[in-house]
Amino acid sequence: MEYREFSAKTVNDAITEALIQLGVTSEQLEYEIIEKGSAGFLGINSKKAVIKARKKETLEDKVRKFLEDMLQAMNIDATVELNYDEASKNMDIELKGKEMGLLIGKRGQTLDSIQYLVSIVANKDTEEYIHVKLDTENYRKRRRETVENLAKNLAYKVKRTRKPVSLEPMNAYERRVIHSALQNDKYVSTYSEGEEPYRHVVIALKK
Repeated sequence: MEYREFSAKTVNDAITEALIQLGVTSEQLEYEIIEKGSAGFLGINSKKAVIKARKKETLEDKVRKFLEDMLQAMNIDATVELNYDEASKNMDIELKGKEMGLLIGKRGQTLDSIQYLVSIVANKDTEEYIHVKLDTENYRKRRRETVENLAKNLAYKVKRTRKPVSLEPMNAYERRVIHSALQNDKYVSTYSEGEEPYRHVVIALKK
Protein backbone atom coordinates (compact mmCIF):
# COMPACT_ATOMS: atom_id res chain seq x y z
CA MET A 1 0.00 0.00 0.00
CA GLU A 2 1.30 3.45 -0.93
CA TYR A 3 1.82 6.18 1.68
CA ARG A 4 -0.86 8.87 1.99
CA GLU A 5 -0.49 12.29 3.60
CA PHE A 6 -2.66 13.37 6.52
CA SER A 7 -2.71 16.77 8.21
CA ALA A 8 -4.27 18.19 11.38
CA LYS A 9 -3.55 20.65 14.17
CA THR A 10 -1.24 18.22 15.97
CA VAL A 11 0.65 15.04 15.12
CA ASN A 12 -1.68 13.01 17.35
CA ASP A 13 -4.70 14.43 15.53
CA ALA A 14 -3.11 13.58 12.18
CA ILE A 15 -2.47 10.02 13.36
CA THR A 16 -6.08 9.72 14.50
CA GLU A 17 -7.25 10.95 11.08
CA ALA A 18 -5.04 8.35 9.38
CA LEU A 19 -6.43 5.56 11.58
CA ILE A 20 -10.01 6.55 10.71
CA GLN A 21 -9.48 6.93 6.97
CA LEU A 22 -7.38 3.80 6.59
CA GLY A 23 -9.65 1.79 8.87
CA VAL A 24 -6.81 0.32 10.94
CA THR A 25 -5.70 0.09 14.57
CA SER A 26 -2.62 1.85 15.89
CA GLU A 27 -0.69 -1.48 15.76
CA GLN A 28 -1.44 -1.73 12.04
CA LEU A 29 -0.33 1.81 11.18
CA GLU A 30 3.06 2.72 9.76
CA TYR A 31 3.79 6.46 9.60
CA GLU A 32 6.45 9.13 9.33
CA ILE A 33 6.23 12.73 10.56
CA ILE A 34 6.78 15.27 7.77
CA GLU A 35 5.87 18.42 9.70
CA LYS A 36 5.37 18.58 13.46
CA GLY A 37 3.25 21.73 13.15
CA SER A 38 3.16 24.78 15.36
CA ALA A 39 0.49 26.94 16.95
CA GLY A 40 2.23 30.18 15.99
CA PHE A 41 1.85 33.43 17.95
CA LEU A 42 -1.81 34.01 18.77
CA GLY A 43 -2.70 31.73 15.92
CA ILE A 44 -0.68 33.73 13.41
CA ASN A 45 1.66 31.77 11.15
CA SER A 46 0.41 28.49 12.60
CA LYS A 47 1.36 25.34 10.72
CA LYS A 48 -0.53 22.08 10.54
CA ALA A 49 1.12 18.84 11.48
CA VAL A 50 1.63 16.55 8.48
CA ILE A 51 2.37 12.85 8.43
CA LYS A 52 2.54 10.21 5.73
CA ALA A 53 1.02 6.90 6.69
CA ARG A 54 -0.05 3.54 5.37
CA LYS A 55 -1.34 0.23 6.63
CA LYS A 56 1.49 -2.12 7.60
CA GLU A 57 1.89 -4.91 5.07
CA THR A 58 1.11 -8.23 6.75
CA LEU A 59 2.38 -11.63 5.63
CA GLU A 60 -1.06 -12.32 4.16
CA ASP A 61 -0.99 -9.00 2.25
CA LYS A 62 2.44 -9.82 0.80
CA VAL A 63 1.45 -13.31 -0.37
CA ARG A 64 -1.91 -12.16 -1.73
CA LYS A 65 -0.29 -9.34 -3.74
CA PHE A 66 2.32 -11.73 -5.18
CA LEU A 67 -0.37 -14.16 -6.31
CA GLU A 68 -2.68 -11.48 -7.70
CA ASP A 69 0.20 -9.94 -9.69
CA MET A 70 1.16 -13.38 -11.02
CA LEU A 71 -2.42 -14.21 -12.03
CA GLN A 72 -2.72 -10.85 -13.78
CA ALA A 73 0.54 -11.47 -15.67
CA MET A 74 -0.85 -14.86 -16.75
CA ASN A 75 -4.12 -13.23 -17.87
CA ILE A 76 -6.08 -15.53 -15.54
CA ASP A 77 -9.16 -14.17 -13.79
CA ALA A 78 -9.17 -15.80 -10.34
CA THR A 79 -9.78 -14.87 -6.73
CA VAL A 80 -7.42 -15.68 -3.88
CA GLU A 81 -8.83 -17.08 -0.63
CA LEU A 82 -6.14 -17.17 2.02
CA ASN A 83 -6.23 -18.54 5.55
CA TYR A 84 -3.14 -18.30 7.76
CA ASP A 85 -2.93 -19.97 11.18
CA GLU A 86 -0.08 -18.24 12.97
CA ALA A 87 0.00 -20.79 15.79
CA SER A 88 0.61 -23.79 13.53
CA LYS A 89 2.42 -21.77 10.82
CA ASN A 90 0.12 -23.24 8.17
CA MET A 91 -1.07 -21.15 5.23
CA ASP A 92 -3.90 -22.58 3.11
CA ILE A 93 -4.59 -20.84 -0.20
CA GLU A 94 -7.51 -21.58 -2.53
CA LEU A 95 -7.63 -20.15 -6.05
CA LYS A 96 -11.09 -19.86 -7.60
CA GLY A 97 -11.94 -19.06 -11.21
CA LYS A 98 -12.97 -20.43 -14.60
CA GLU A 99 -9.62 -21.42 -16.13
CA MET A 100 -8.09 -23.34 -13.24
CA GLY A 101 -6.89 -26.16 -15.48
CA LEU A 102 -4.15 -23.82 -16.69
CA LEU A 103 -2.99 -23.35 -13.12
CA ILE A 104 -3.02 -27.08 -12.34
CA GLY A 105 -1.02 -28.21 -15.36
CA LYS A 106 0.03 -31.77 -16.15
CA ARG A 107 -0.23 -33.89 -12.98
CA GLY A 108 -0.31 -30.66 -10.96
CA GLN A 109 3.17 -29.54 -12.01
CA THR A 110 2.15 -25.91 -12.60
CA LEU A 111 0.28 -25.79 -9.29
CA ASP A 112 3.32 -27.26 -7.50
CA SER A 113 5.60 -24.68 -9.12
CA ILE A 114 3.36 -21.79 -8.04
CA GLN A 115 3.14 -23.24 -4.53
CA TYR A 116 6.95 -23.39 -4.41
CA LEU A 117 7.24 -19.72 -5.42
CA VAL A 118 4.58 -18.68 -2.89
CA SER A 119 6.46 -20.60 -0.19
CA ILE A 120 9.63 -18.64 -0.99
CA VAL A 121 7.72 -15.35 -0.71
CA ALA A 122 5.98 -16.39 2.52
CA ASN A 123 9.20 -17.51 4.20
CA LYS A 124 11.32 -14.52 3.26
CA ASP A 125 12.53 -12.79 6.45
CA THR A 126 10.60 -15.18 8.75
CA GLU A 127 12.14 -16.93 11.75
CA GLU A 128 9.92 -20.03 11.71
CA TYR A 129 9.11 -22.01 8.58
CA ILE A 130 5.63 -21.47 7.18
CA HIS A 131 3.99 -24.43 5.45
CA VAL A 132 2.13 -23.31 2.33
CA LYS A 133 -0.59 -25.40 0.69
CA LEU A 134 -1.93 -24.06 -2.60
CA ASP A 135 -5.00 -25.70 -4.12
CA THR A 136 -7.76 -25.15 -6.66
CA GLU A 137 -10.92 -27.10 -7.49
CA ASN A 138 -10.03 -29.58 -4.72
CA TYR A 139 -7.21 -30.88 -6.93
CA ARG A 140 -4.95 -31.98 -4.05
CA LYS A 141 -7.58 -34.30 -2.57
CA ARG A 142 -8.59 -35.68 -5.98
CA ARG A 143 -4.96 -36.30 -6.96
CA ARG A 144 -4.23 -38.01 -3.62
CA GLU A 145 -7.17 -40.37 -4.12
CA THR A 146 -5.99 -41.13 -7.67
CA VAL A 147 -2.45 -41.90 -6.50
CA GLU A 148 -3.72 -44.07 -3.61
CA ASN A 149 -5.92 -46.09 -5.99
CA LEU A 150 -3.01 -46.45 -8.40
CA ALA A 151 -0.82 -47.77 -5.58
CA LYS A 152 -3.39 -50.39 -4.54
CA ASN A 153 -4.02 -51.53 -8.12
CA LEU A 154 -0.33 -51.91 -8.84
CA ALA A 155 0.23 -53.71 -5.54
CA TYR A 156 -2.40 -56.24 -6.63
CA LYS A 157 -0.55 -56.64 -9.95
CA VAL A 158 2.73 -57.27 -8.11
CA LYS A 159 1.11 -59.95 -5.95
CA ARG A 160 -0.39 -61.61 -9.01
CA THR A 161 2.68 -61.54 -11.27
CA ARG A 162 5.26 -61.69 -8.45
CA LYS A 163 7.28 -59.10 -10.37
CA PRO A 164 8.21 -55.58 -9.14
CA VAL A 165 6.59 -52.55 -10.78
CA SER A 166 8.22 -49.14 -11.27
CA LEU A 167 5.91 -46.15 -11.25
CA GLU A 168 6.36 -42.99 -13.30
CA PRO A 169 8.49 -40.20 -11.76
CA MET A 170 6.59 -38.34 -9.04
CA ASN A 171 7.29 -35.45 -6.71
CA ALA A 172 8.21 -36.11 -3.07
CA TYR A 173 4.66 -35.58 -1.81
CA GLU A 174 3.13 -38.13 -4.20
CA ARG A 175 5.87 -40.65 -3.43
CA ARG A 176 4.99 -40.31 0.25
CA VAL A 177 1.33 -40.97 -0.62
CA ILE A 178 2.35 -44.24 -2.33
CA HIS A 179 4.50 -45.32 0.62
CA SER A 180 1.74 -44.43 3.09
CA ALA A 181 -0.98 -46.23 1.11
CA LEU A 182 0.94 -49.51 1.13
CA GLN A 183 2.86 -49.35 4.40
CA ASN A 184 0.49 -51.81 6.12
CA ASP A 185 0.33 -54.26 3.21
CA LYS A 186 1.64 -57.66 4.39
CA TYR A 187 2.89 -58.78 0.99
CA VAL A 188 4.50 -55.80 -0.75
CA SER A 189 7.07 -53.15 0.11
CA THR A 190 7.88 -49.82 -1.50
CA TYR A 191 11.09 -47.89 -2.03
CA SER A 192 12.26 -44.96 -4.13
CA GLU A 193 14.89 -45.03 -6.86
CA GLY A 194 16.59 -42.50 -9.11
CA GLU A 195 17.53 -38.84 -8.84
CA GLU A 196 15.24 -35.83 -9.07
CA PRO A 197 13.30 -35.05 -11.19
CA TYR A 198 13.17 -38.70 -12.28
CA ARG A 199 12.92 -40.23 -8.80
CA HIS A 200 10.16 -42.84 -8.69
CA VAL A 201 8.61 -45.50 -6.46
CA VAL A 202 9.09 -49.24 -6.93
CA ILE A 203 6.54 -51.71 -5.56
CA ALA A 204 7.91 -55.22 -4.95
CA LEU A 205 7.05 -58.41 -3.09
CA LYS A 206 8.37 -58.63 0.45
CA LYS A 207 11.17 -61.10 0.83
